[in-house]
Amino acid sequence: MRRCSNTAIAAVTVVALCSGAWLLAGGAAGHAPPQPSAAQAQPSAAQTHAEPDGRRTSAAPALPPSPASRVRIPSIRVDAPLMGLGLTPSGSLDVPPAERTNLAGWYEAGTTPGETGTAILAGHVDNADGPAVFYRLGALRRGSTVEVDRRDGGTAVFTVDSVEVYDAEDFPDEKVYGAAGRPELRVITCGGGYSRATGYQGNVVVFAHLTGSR
Repeated sequence: MRRCSNTAIAAVTVVALCSGAWLLAGGAAGHAPPQPSAAQAQPSAAQTHAEPDGRRTSAAPALPPSPASRVRIPSIRVDAPLMGLGLTPSGSLDVPPAERTNLAGWYEAGTTPGETGTAILAGHVDNADGPAVFYRLGALRRGSTVEVDRRDGGTAVFTVDSVEVYDAEDFPDEKVYGAAGRPELRVITCGGGYSRATGYQGNVVVFAHLTGSR
């Protein structure tokens, strides 16, 4: 498997996730996906990696490389298989098939979840028929757990540091995809404002770091 830096991903990262076909069809009136509040954004330096009750969460030792196979986020009822994702010809991150509502993907040319660096997961917020795998991602809270099963039989356990939403034109590539000196995870879907002409105007991004394994 060819490995490369996550920073090679273009700023138009998950444009194919963001058509908002369900909203366009009018099926989501009053039921737009939740968006993260300011309280879930990146904490100050003094609070970084602190749990909601003020206790600090330490990083766990890195795991050896192993492809990912499944993601679970218990607090928002996500339990989905993972497929490998590559890049489109334009350099943006490819996406799972829209018709597979309970399927997410991971960027298989980059860091594997649990090893040192920044691993990337992505999935649809909805499709033409209704909510998809990461519909409730914007409701995730700091301190929540994200579990990623690996093909070596182990599970990487991550703790959420922040949940943020960015306009597509201001997407912070380096912050999201930049190299990390410890095992980190980003989980990405569409979010922000919505336009009937262009779909969702941005992305919800979960920032997390490895705090355990089993």
